[in-house]
Amino acid sequence: MNSQYKVNIDTGLLDGATFCQSPNFNQRPDSDDINTVVVHGISLPPGEFGGQWINALFLNQLKGDEHPEFECLQGITVSSHLLIRRDGAVIQYVPFNKRAWHAGVSSFLGRENCNDYSVGIELEGTDDIAYEDAQYESLAQTVNAICFAYKKITAERIVGHCDIAPGRKTDPGKVFNWELFRKSLNLD
Repeated sequence: MNSQYKVNIDTGLLDGATFCQSPNFNQRPDSDDINTVVVHGISLPPGEFGGQWINALFLNQLKGDEHPEFECLQGITVSSHLLIRRDGAVIQYVPFNKRAWHAGVSSFLGRENCNDYSVGIELEGTDDIAYEDAQYESLAQTVNAICFAYKKITAERIVGHCDIAPGRKTDPGKVFNWELFRKSLNLD
């Protein structure tokens, strides 16, 4: 595996990522059953990039009076395993061997509660603004490292939030280039 990222199986951390511990996680029902990657899109405020608002959301530090769009997020406790910024920087909030709270009400291949068995990766972006090349590069490298560490994850088990929560979620959106992303994976 040729990548700047590598998963430390003992800690569940991605070497090469910045770790910023979210309080929003718990134990997986079976830490040996990590078999799916869910790709998301997020921006706070909607359509704006940069800043510390996503960090604040995942760390329960987002205040409703800081922006009109944040009022509806008060009291929400969510997290993701990883966030990939527009410049390709990777931040990890929850160790992979723990359950992050990214999927919500969800089902994949007839199995509910995707948080139980999936890794959540947020891309800083929206459904209709193209993602950056640096994000695709970091996403491919991190997913390759995750798949190398967790052998139950196959190409068919790398999906969008829209696939596990259809009708409720649309991310990573119509502009996400699945073909480009999948061509850069080394899952043979």
